[in-house]
Amino acid sequence: KMGNWKKKMNYPGHPVKCSPVIIDNIPLNGPTVNVLASENFIHQSMSIIVENAIKKATDVREKVCEWRSPEQLKELLDLELRDGGESESEILQRFKDAIRYSVKTSECLKFNELRSEHRDTTLGKWLPEYTYEVAPVFTLAEEAVLKKMMELIGWKDGGDGIFNAGGSMSNMYAVNLARYRCCPDIKENGLSAAPRLVMFTSQECHYSISKAAALLGIGTKNVYAIPSDERGKMIPSALEEQILSAKSEGAVPFMVNATAGTTVLGAFDPIDVIADICEKHNLWLHVDACWGGAALVSSKHKHLLKGIHRADSVAWNPHKMLMACLQCSAFMVRDKTSLLQRCHSARASYLFQQDKFYDVSYDTGDKSVQCSRKPDAFKIWLMWKALGSKELEQRVDRALAMARYLAEEIKKREGFRLLMEPEYANICFWYIPPSLQTLPDGPELWEKLHKVAPVIKERMMKKGSMMVGYQPHGEKANFFRMIIISPQVSRQDMDFVLDEINNLGKDL
Repeated sequence: KMGNWKKKMNYPGHPVKCSPVIIDNIPLNGPTVNVLASENFIHQSMSIIVENAIKKATDVREKVCEWRSPEQLKELLDLELRDGGESESEILQRFKDAIRYSVKTSECLKFNELRSEHRDTTLGKWLPEYTYEVAPVFTLAEEAVLKKMMELIGWKDGGDGIFNAGGSMSNMYAVNLARYRCCPDIKENGLSAAPRLVMFTSQECHYSISKAAALLGIGTKNVYAIPSDERGKMIPSALEEQILSAKSEGAVPFMVNATAGTTVLGAFDPIDVIADICEKHNLWLHVDACWGGAALVSSKHKHLLKGIHRADSVAWNPHKMLMACLQCSAFMVRDKTSLLQRCHSARASYLFQQDKFYDVSYDTGDKSVQCSRKPDAFKIWLMWKALGSKELEQRVDRALAMARYLAEEIKKREGFRLLMEPEYANICFWYIPPSLQTLPDGPELWEKLHKVAPVIKERMMKKGSMMVGYQPHGEKANFFRMIIISPQVSRQDMDFVLDEINNLGKDL
């Protein structure tokens, strides 16, 4: 994250001519996004919102909705996500159509449910989803995006899914669904109907797994942390040992969580081998691919998630590497027997009537633990239409090429040391100021080095030049963790980051 500081500092900037840097046929000089064109597009989009989503939506002479059946609307909207992107004019027309065929929630003649919207809030949000009749466009957009994501996962026969409020919520859905499959009576009879259930995840997993266990009454002590290797990957043999140990204690194992792209190291658990163990012991396999799922759009990097098609459920956040607007989080299941709906359904008769005049399978709200949901799928749908699969793939490839460039630069520079070779877009490294460079590796060096990153972080924040995170890991001293995503960054930006860290910390 870098601010508007380039004119204030000795930053070379992108226009400066320099020798090109190319990795895997990907040029890393200069940004790939035309900022002026993007600004113009935003201005046009805002004009459409004001005219169509505010003025017309509050005009009593306008229709509350322009009703179309799901089949008709699919024809009108052209929901399919393709390899190639569409032109700016086509995307703006998609925007207009989305507003045209959505329910006008500010309309004074709308009396359908316990909510309405003042026009001043329309710019900050979109219509909620829970039934097709109140969100026809967004319901179909969600269906189209989930279908595409499941294809990339490798579920040839499709599956089921829902967008929800973040990756932590997706992981909670996975735990709840896995438990329901194991002990369906819990839904009605509560925890008294269940044996002692245990689940397994790596020590590098996201903290939301333990939070889900606490929230759902499973208990954090029944989350068995599986050791990871030196690169942060779950050790399958240790997993099987703990499964057998739990069974010997009289517990009932029900789920394994594998991580595809850990938060700190960017590690990918060996999904294929873990899937073998899950099949052997009849355990639900969930893959938390919130961070690493984007590699699936890249033919060059999808091998990182080898075996993900064998998962029972997958969490994937397009608001991370794919850069959809926050928040945009998908939870998908391979099951096609309505397990997601059976687990969460409350059958609210005032919303989910079964005698409606359209196909009620499009009423997705009863799959969710929420009622109203923001139409987050529309963000990634519109972005995917604009860019196409090929451009999304190029963005992922460029980010990982840029990560490799930074890693190579770190290895060349005195005072910088990689924690490990990167597998994804997480670059972890230490900066060792000149005063510590003569110290041998040992307790004294690491104790002093532990204090360096926090001071540099404080200085960069107060200066406002950039933002780079740091943290300890196990017994390792504080190190910097760079996350490379944006197509706007160039190799000059990477060089600046290293130069700036050195300038901020060379006197320590």
